[in-house]
This record gives sequence, C-alpha cells and structure tokens, in this order.
Amino acid sequence: MKAYLQKLGRALMLPVAVLPAAAILMGIGYAIDPSGWGADSPTAAFLIKAGSSILDNIPYLFAVGVALGLSKDKDGSAALSGLVAFLVIKTLLSTNSVAMLQGINPEDVNIAFTKIENAFIGMLSGIVASIMYNRFSKTQLPAAFAFFSGKRLVPILSAVSMLVVAVILLFLWPAIYSGLVSFGTQISKLGAIGAGLYGFFNRLLIPTGLHHALNAVFWFDLAGINDIGNFWAGKGEKGVTGMYQAGFFPVMMFGLPAAALAMYHTAKTKRKKQVASLMLAAGIAAFVTGVTEPIEFAFMFAAPGLYLVHAVLTGFSLAIASFFHWTAGFSFSGGLIDFVLSSRLPLANQPYMLIVQGLVFAVIYYTLFRFLITKFNLTTPGREEETAEEEAVTPIDSDNKFAVMASQIYAGLGGDDNVASVDNCVTRLRVEVKDMNAVNQNKIKATGVPGINIVGPTSIQVIVGTQVQFVADEIDKIRQED
Repeated sequence: MKAYLQKLGRALMLPVAVLPAAAILMGIGYAIDPSGWGADSPTAAFLIKAGSSILDNIPYLFAVGVALGLSKDKDGSAALSGLVAFLVIKTLLSTNSVAMLQGINPEDVNIAFTKIENAFIGMLSGIVASIMYNRFSKTQLPAAFAFFSGKRLVPILSAVSMLVVAVILLFLWPAIYSGLVSFGTQISKLGAIGAGLYGFFNRLLIPTGLHHALNAVFWFDLAGINDIGNFWAGKGEKGVTGMYQAGFFPVMMFGLPAAALAMYHTAKTKRKKQVASLMLAAGIAAFVTGVTEPIEFAFMFAAPGLYLVHAVLTGFSLAIASFFHWTAGFSFSGGLIDFVLSSRLPLANQPYMLIVQGLVFAVIYYTLFRFLITKFNLTTPGREEETAEEEAVTPIDSDNKFAVMASQIYAGLGGDDNVASVDNCVTRLRVEVKDMNAVNQNKIKATGVPGINIVGPTSIQVIVGTQVQFVADEIDKIRQED
C-alpha cells in the first residue's frame, strides 16, 4: 500500500508541474491590471483567463496525469482512458443526472453533487483507468471484435468501470463529502492554530507521499476551501485566503537553505567541498522554485529527529503568517518565482512581511540545526562514517555529465542483471532491484547525488535533484541499448 501511494504521489507530479504556467499567466495579467481583474486591460484579461483555464480544470489534469503516471508503460491510451473515465462520472453524477436518477427536483439534490468535479474524483478516475490499462491493454478479443482489442479496449472498459463507481458514489459521495467538509471546517475554525497543524502534518507526511491527500483538502476544491484556486482568482477574504500557503515561503525560501548551510558547516573537513556543491544547488532550488526535496531527503531518514524539528518549525511558520494575516500564494511551491508573481495579486496582504519572517526563520533553522547536529552527532551529509570501500568521485565532463552520471548510478545499482525497473518523480529516481545486496551505495554516492533512500526490500530511491529527468532519460537509453 505504501509503495502504491508513493507511485500515486509521483504520478501527481505531472499535472502539478503544469500549474506554474497558470501562475505566470495570471501573475503577469494581474501585474498589468492589479485592481480591475482585467476589466481595464484586454491584455490583462487575456492572460488572466488563460491562467484560469488551467486552474479551473485541475480535475481533468489529475485524471489524465494520474492515469498516465500509473500505467505500466506510460502510454497515451491510458491518459485518454483517464479522461473518458472522468467525463463519464462527472456527467452521471451531475446535479441534473442525479435529480433524474432519484426522481427529485434539481434544487433538492444533495449539495455534494455540485462539487463532483474535483481533484479527488479526477484522481479516482485516473486510478481506475490505470488499473484497466495495466490489466487489459494486451487483451486479445475474438476475430469479430479484433478492432477493439488491446489498447482500444481500455477506454471502453474504463467507461464501463466508472458506471459501477458512479452507482457506488451515488450513495457514498454525500457521506464522504460531508466528512471532508467537516474535517476542513473544523481545521479552518482553528484559525492560525489550524494552519499550523496543517503545516506540521504536511511536512510529516512527505516521506509516505500522503501529503498529497492532505493538500487536496486545503489547496483544492475538495472540501470547499480551495485555497490556491480562490487566492489566484481573487475570491475570498484579504488576509485570510492564502493562509494555507503563505507560511511555506519563509521555510522554503529561507529556513531550509539556512539548514543546508548548517549541514555544510558541520560536515567533515575533507567532505566539505562535495557537501558544498550539493547544498548550494539544493539551497538555490529551494529559494527560487520552492522544490525542497533535495534538502529534506538529505537528512529525512539519516536524522529523523531533525526532520521532526523541521515539521514543527513549518507548523509554526504557517501559524505565525496566519495569525498576522500575511498572505501570498503559489501554484507550484513556495519559492521566489511564485512569491514575486503572487505578491501583486488582489488578495496578497503585506507579503513583504513573509520576507522578514523568513529572515528570522533562517536564523532559527541555522542555529537549531547546527546545535542539534553537533550535540547529538547526527549523520547529516558529510558526516557519514568512513568505509574502506569509499570510492573517489569520478570527474564528469560538462558536455555529457548526465550520461556519465547515469552510467555510474546504473552500474552502482547492479546494471541489467539487477535492475528491474527505473522511474522518476520530480527529484528522485525510483528503482526496483532484484537483490538489494548487489547495490553499491558508495559508487552511487560517488556521483555527488544528495542521498539514497531504501524504501523496501527491493525498492531504492536515488535523490538526484531537479535535473533528475535528464539522468532518467540517459538511464533509459542505457537500458534500451542493452
């Protein structure tokens, strides 16, 4: 189950990666016309509407992205099946359809069905479609129906499956929706404390991938909160809408880069150079884009107590920003790009104070991390025990560094004899191996990767960073050649 949830989290990265496009378009549009919502400028209106066309259709993106991401060979027919599945269920469970099925007036239909087009239903559609694809994409039908064999069969079966799902949700969705609304409502009633609790559990759940489910409640229109969509659309209350986003900026832009600096300063002298290159790249990625996995995975499993401190500090950051009503928003993550784009939006409230808060958190993170690492001798990057098999870093030519890096990593994983499958998310290679004992972790670490995470008897993750896609592509070339 844990492995499947991790795959789901990885699949969600594809549609989530589209959201920055909406941020750029809407951010520029609102910068041109910050008070008229595009009414005073055709150019602004054009850009704002273009951005909203993405944010308003997140369920479709999730249905297609999840189906594609969870399919065994990432085939386009799986993506098409995800779209078909979502279209079926969103039509069958629309207010008018439910009214007809239940024999009542549309105005008497449970309000839950007015929210059937949401991220959760999109994900569910994608999951069902991926199951159909993985199970039936190579099925052969009798000669009379041969045209519908294989991949052509998948959209049909996905549509049929969603008929069953629609019947089940006709009875379950009102209860599910009510439970989610109740949960979200209770958290939202806690104000700053609720925002803090959300921030804490958001970070705490990252190792399992379950943070995506939690995010869906607060960030998207799953329980009526829709913090991201409402903030960028200007629908809500100034100083309140955005409270589940604002507190991430001080942590991602300042706190974690400061933690990276602390880990560099506490590294062993002869390893400082290697740690410096790692932490500099990771710190820049966190500050500019808000992608924090290269830093977090560097100490998440090596020093779990330190990661717990990070989760607590994140909770405090969201609570503080919410308490003082400082708001800014993001479409991708809490980095400089989203901060600049969102700071001109109508619902942004004193966003510059998040910079002040961030500077304070940078001091807190650096001081706490440096003290805890040295006090308890934590095994953060550059502080690992020396081994007799420690391998030298192989110089990587700048013209083909990803090819060389991929070759070394693949060899460290055991090559064709040991590697069963390779996939990647936004920062990590996710590898299934036949024998974990055949993996040479020292050889992999010698390439300068931020870290390695063993997640199961045959599952290993190699933390590469935001350029992981290039390394993964080179590994695919190696596997195809062999």
